[in-house]
Amino acid sequence: MVISTQNLTFTFGSQTVVKSLSLQVPEGSIYGFLGPNGAGKTTTIKLLLNLLKTQEGSILIFEKELQSNRIEILSQIGSLIEQPAIYLHMSGKENLLNRALLLGVGEKRVDEMLDLVHLTTAAHKKAGQYSLGMKQRLGIALALLSDPKLLILDEPTNGLDPNGIIEIRELLVKLTTVHKKTVFISSHLLAEIQKMATHVGIINFGELMFQGSIQELEASNKPSVQIETDRSVDAANFLKKNNIDVAEVNDHCVFVPFTSKETMGEINALLNQNGYTVYSINKQQQDLEKLFLAITQHA
Repeated sequence: MVISTQNLTFTFGSQTVVKSLSLQVPEGSIYGFLGPNGAGKTTTIKLLLNLLKTQEGSILIFEKELQSNRIEILSQIGSLIEQPAIYLHMSGKENLLNRALLLGVGEKRVDEMLDLVHLTTAAHKKAGQYSLGMKQRLGIALALLSDPKLLILDEPTNGLDPNGIIEIRELLVKLTTVHKKTVFISSHLLAEIQKMATHVGIINFGELMFQGSIQELEASNKPSVQIETDRSVDAANFLKKNNIDVAEVNDHCVFVPFTSKETMGEINALLNQNGYTVYSINKQQQDLEKLFLAITQHA
């Protein structure tokens, strides 16, 4: 595990914003750290970067304890917290050269990073004239200058248009598959994370509600049967009387948990035989956004 925390707890005054958090981030993964705004994501990231001092619990990064190996560990991490720290009056390349000077990195590496984030043609343009997406990509280039093993990004697609979001997504996938980095990325957008993450942690009110691979999250997403009928509320009550679970009902449809195709056929026949008109009946996967809401609201 590149990141491993055990019972990490952090309190601001009387408010506990991170509660017994145990993260497991595998090497080479894109780990999507998900949760609504105010769930404790940024506080957790600040703890991982030692910007806040650990109060309770432990943080291991690269299998070493963070506090006692601080400089060694942080030298192998690149980070972008919310907005990139760039000089708007300087060009993109000048921003990178300025940082390279502090890191003792050569100009060749600067050119490589401009190429990686597709900013070579805009290298001499002032950063203040960059679009939001270009600024985010420059921020990621700055974070990658020292060739870190781990990249920690806090809401990097915030405020981006669809093109900007796709550019960042493609870049992060390339960093893990081609450049063998590990990426830890926070977001409140499940649909976006689902398109690139290999692993997911879902946090709400400082507590970890779910952690696992994206496949495990999708597997926990149980399918349901949508029944479109002429009298949905009456049909739902009728099904309940016949010991059939009803998950949800609205003006047009009844939703019951999917168990098998045979059961679907039996429900269809039962409704038809008792005077209900079934317009359609089909199996459908629950929307992952609904699953995310169900997990976070469970808190």
